[in-house]
Amino acid sequence: MRILLSTIGSRGDVQPLVALALQLRALGQDVRLCVPPDFRDWIEGLGLDVVPIGPEVRATAAPAPATAATAATAATQAPPTPPSQEHIRRMIEGTVATQFETIATAAERCDIIVGATALQVAARSVAEKMGIPYVFTVYCPAVVPSRHHAPPPLRMLAQAPAMTTAADNRELWDQDARRWNDMWGPALNTHRAAMGLPAIDDVRGHIFTDRPWLAADSVLGPWPALELDAADADQDRDQAAAVLQTGAWILEDDRPLSRELEAFLDAGEPPIYFGFGSMRAPQDLGAVMVQTARALGRRAIVSRGWANLSLDGSYAQDCLTIDEINQQALFPRVAAVVHHGGAGTTTAAARAGAPQVIIPQLYDQHYWAARINHLGLGSAHVAGAPTIDSLTSALYRALQPPVAARAREIAATIRTDGALVAAQHVMAI
Repeated sequence: MRILLSTIGSRGDVQPLVALALQLRALGQDVRLCVPPDFRDWIEGLGLDVVPIGPEVRATAAPAPATAATAATAATQAPPTPPSQEHIRRMIEGTVATQFETIATAAERCDIIVGATALQVAARSVAEKMGIPYVFTVYCPAVVPSRHHAPPPLRMLAQAPAMTTAADNRELWDQDARRWNDMWGPALNTHRAAMGLPAIDDVRGHIFTDRPWLAADSVLGPWPALELDAADADQDRDQAAAVLQTGAWILEDDRPLSRELEAFLDAGEPPIYFGFGSMRAPQDLGAVMVQTARALGRRAIVSRGWANLSLDGSYAQDCLTIDEINQQALFPRVAAVVHHGGAGTTTAAARAGAPQVIIPQLYDQHYWAARINHLGLGSAHVAGAPTIDSLTSALYRALQPPVAARAREIAATIRTDGALVAAQHVMAI
């Protein structure tokens, strides 16, 4: 069987697919990945076939304007001009055209396509034209429509979702479906018509399919419990059956830590890890992170990430900056993990038994912040850019002994076989 795994996004979108690819290969399957070019060298180094799609995505993580030291200056400047509707239309058309062309090429002689994350506008149509099965996967339950939650916010630094009722959620998901149709429908249906396929009137439903897969840990991110009134019980049982939760797709990492990092860890008490992954971040965030750790008498490890978080030299004794690292080796040795709330980092910290502070910025990060807070694994910082005071307060709460004990308890429940479960399901299709 030859399988195409496709996604568009940052490392948090790509790495789970790599985990699935390696499991499929171990089971004797032929695998190809269609991912942004940022990850081509890394994945080919693992001996996997890669078809790059679109431009590099790293540029989207360039630092945002500073929000602490330069807030007053920034407030006096005119905000950037938003893109025109014509510009947005051209971008959408270009993105969809690239997907149809590239994914169709990548899928040649494939027997099944697995698409991950919501930007898979073309993949199902390509599979339909080829007459092969298609599977759609998400990494967070909040992304899938349900009366139990509202759609996740999309914009950077969006406010956390407000409390909503089931009726509110239905209406919000209906509005969300209309936005999908308005944004992607014209371009999608233009290409479908060119392929001789019928038009789609529910773009989101088309992309998500009737049975999306949920690649999230069932303790950290369960599909919503169904404790509902009798009138809605049948409907919600049907909805639950329509989602296959495989568990998180975790890529095992055996890379050693650098000598510099080992020496830093051995030189004192466990430090605080700070990282924003592939996210865009305020220019002064690195300094805020280090000053927060110092306010609590802690040392700091700051991951530069795609935002290239930087520090000044005065922090050399109590702070270390690092590049991309083996989180599985590092996180069990830190006092807490402060991060943006990506699904992968949240799962890695929970698996390591490390307390967490999540500073959500957009989309599913608000969900993970709320879950960490609900499970007693740490603190959910308010959405947006932290100050020294706000981050110190959140981190102080996360460092309390009961939180550490709870984190160790939950760590023992995190399953690591999600990618294997998913691979077995793929082979059974």
